[in-house]
Amino acid sequence: MKKAYLEKITLSKNKRGCYILDTVKGCSFGITNNNKGCYGECYAKNIADRYGFNFNNPKCRVFKNNNNQLYFFGLKDMTHTNQIIRQINNMQMPFIRIGEMGDPSEDWEHTLSVCKDIVSVHKKIVVITKHIKQIPDKLLPVVEKLNFCINTSISALDEERLRQKRLSQFHKLKNICNSVLRIVSCSFNKNNKEGYRLDKIQSDLFKNDNYIDTIFRPGINNKLVMNNIINTSKTWFLNSYVLASVHNKNTYFGLCSYCPDMCGINK
Repeated sequence: MKKAYLEKITLSKNKRGCYILDTVKGCSFGITNNNKGCYGECYAKNIADRYGFNFNNPKCRVFKNNNNQLYFFGLKDMTHTNQIIRQINNMQMPFIRIGEMGDPSEDWEHTLSVCKDIVSVHKKIVVITKHIKQIPDKLLPVVEKLNFCINTSISALDEERLRQKRLSQFHKLKNICNSVLRIVSCSFNKNNKEGYRLDKIQSDLFKNDNYIDTIFRPGINNKLVMNNIINTSKTWFLNSYVLASVHNKNTYFGLCSYCPDMCGINK
């Protein structure tokens, strides 16, 4: 039996050197059409499977402050919250990221509540989402007040309905916060009918303003690779060569500390 994610929220550092504060771990959406996740290659699900976690059952992550001992005095214990705030302020990166091992849009109210609890940090907050659930209009004033950066993750590989939904959210949020289009790009094989079609869609995505380009890393058995829809090559990434589909050779592909985009906070 696979393990459930713990409820206690933690600050972690990934292999690229980015600090992650996931308000939700797991995903209820990506595995509905493909048990390997979005695009048949969900990195988060691969990691969850490797360590035996139930990725299909998302879990909201909370601050585990001990309020019982202070209840009698009408006080609120902030020990865990303050510990996370100190960790964030002491890290070397200029921002924290919410949305690596799960999509924060699973519960926007909870995600924004966590952001409000750490609003005193001296770092930017970046939220990465596919907008599985749209931000309710009643919460937009909270988003505006928090003044963080929302990366709308999108790809030509998305279904038309989902792509339009995400584009709509990206444009809507421009009036609310720093809204960035996070395009998962591929080198499409234009000699392939489906590859040619997807390449045209991708070209239209890159016509938007305020976007960042992220390189798709498929497995060798991914159907997009096996059906020659995308071009791939062995590409140096961190400490080894990986299979990647590189649309633009100038797109940064390495440690986060040297990335010019910084998940869009410099946009």
